[in-house]
Amino acid sequence: MTKADFEFIRSLAYENTGIVLPERKKHMVYSRLSRRLRQLNLKDFTQYCSFVSNTPDERIHFINALTTNLTAFFREGHHFDYLEQVVIPEWQRKSKKRLRVWSSACSTGEEPYSIAMTLEKHFPISQWDLKILATDLDTNVLEKASIGNYSRDSVTNLPARYLDKYVRHTADNQHIQMRSNIQKMIHFKQLNLLEKWPMNGPFDAIFCRNVLIYFDNETKQKIIAKFRKMLSPQGYLFIGHSETLVNISEEFDLIGQTIYRPLGHGGKKLAKPKFSAHHL
Repeated sequence: MTKADFEFIRSLAYENTGIVLPERKKHMVYSRLSRRLRQLNLKDFTQYCSFVSNTPDERIHFINALTTNLTAFFREGHHFDYLEQVVIPEWQRKSKKRLRVWSSACSTGEEPYSIAMTLEKHFPISQWDLKILATDLDTNVLEKASIGNYSRDSVTNLPARYLDKYVRHTADNQHIQMRSNIQKMIHFKQLNLLEKWPMNGPFDAIFCRNVLIYFDNETKQKIIAKFRKMLSPQGYLFIGHSETLVNISEEFDLIGQTIYRPLGHGGKKLAKPKFSAHHL
């Protein structure tokens, strides 16, 4: 991979995804795209840069190769404890029985399924209009997410109350399948956060965790501003453990550990939320 190749790839990645690829990511880029070169029988990255530049259909494979998809069920468990112990009681008092939650970078689906497992017993479908939108840039991970089939090891830490109600073991006993009672709550769609969003909202909660770290400040500001427009005035925004809205947006109050609400929501800030952590 020449310097010119890497600069082209960096530019194309930023243009299409907003992801910033610093020099230290060059080895990662080489490793991930090398597989694509082999599949296409191309001899070097210069050929690949020319190919992806002139073949629009290759862009999705390019994006899929470069995106990172590290996730787990109930990752950053304090968010789900807060959801269950603080947010859900508030939502149950709503006069309008409509709830919309958006997992905006859902990867292979563990996050939206964790949200669904947390909400399902509190909002019976006979009484509530509840939908979870789960989107991602990567079409490969969305396919896996929509199927809802995972290795048995991935759910070893799930509490028994979730395993019994929402998970069944497959015939080979090496995998699990998410049950239809939560699968039907989730709608998986491909979406690039940098492009036009087809949905209208408003959402009662948006999860965008461990995504902002890949963007520069200008891109972060644009995305967060769009999230604000999509959130209800009383909504919640959950971001990743190493992320912050400091110097990104002045439209939100920090009310908990990487948990935000729009300014003027009428709630109180919780510098040190007191609730038990029991999911993991």
